[in-house]
Amino acid sequence: MQLGRLSCGLLLFPKRLIHKMAETVKAQKPNVVFVLGGPGAGKGTQCDMIVKEFGYVHLSAGELLRAERSRPGSKYGEEIEKHIKDGTIVPVEITCSLLDQEMQASSKNNFLIDGFPRNENNLDGWNRTMGDRTNLQFVLFFDCPEDVCVERCLNRGKLGSGRTDDNPASLKKRIETYTKSTLPIIQHYEGKDLVRRVDASGTQEEVFEKVRKFFSEVQS
Repeated sequence: MQLGRLSCGLLLFPKRLIHKMAETVKAQKPNVVFVLGGPGAGKGTQCDMIVKEFGYVHLSAGELLRAERSRPGSKYGEEIEKHIKDGTIVPVEITCSLLDQEMQASSKNNFLIDGFPRNENNLDGWNRTMGDRTNLQFVLFFDCPEDVCVERCLNRGKLGSGRTDDNPASLKKRIETYTKSTLPIIQHYEGKDLVRRVDASGTQEEVFEKVRKFFSEVQS
């Protein structure tokens, strides 16, 4: 009987240990990398490559908002749709809530937050609601000339991206918003030595060679 109890204990112990380890990992502050750049700078493509090589979870603020807009019964749907069509920025409370839900639901601890914070209101809202609960590793800034960004977005629209804002009128508004509201956020983080700038005008592979270096440094 004693051997039986001992055997059961040995069988159960690893499960308890694994469960405890999972709880410990989840209790750690999530590591966050903000990914910023103009429309068409290649943020989504590069995030996909980072996910494959370094195992981060990619959270696109824009995609989360578009999904919420399309969700039946969403209380935010109409408001999000108006902001997307007008090229303006969705209220930070909505975006932070969606990002927080995704991080809480994930079993992983490293996150790319793509397209956020996009203005001072986003930054203040993040710092107020999420700043103490996360560890900001750095800000990945894809620096790309405006003409290259516009060409990429228009080509994406022609190929059927399904995005209502991949058109000349919306692009003009998005670029104006980015220049006026997002560039100052990048400058703010530059003052804290947190910005990792990448020339995003090259090919996907050329750009990722530069990106790889920054993630290798934080994981070494």
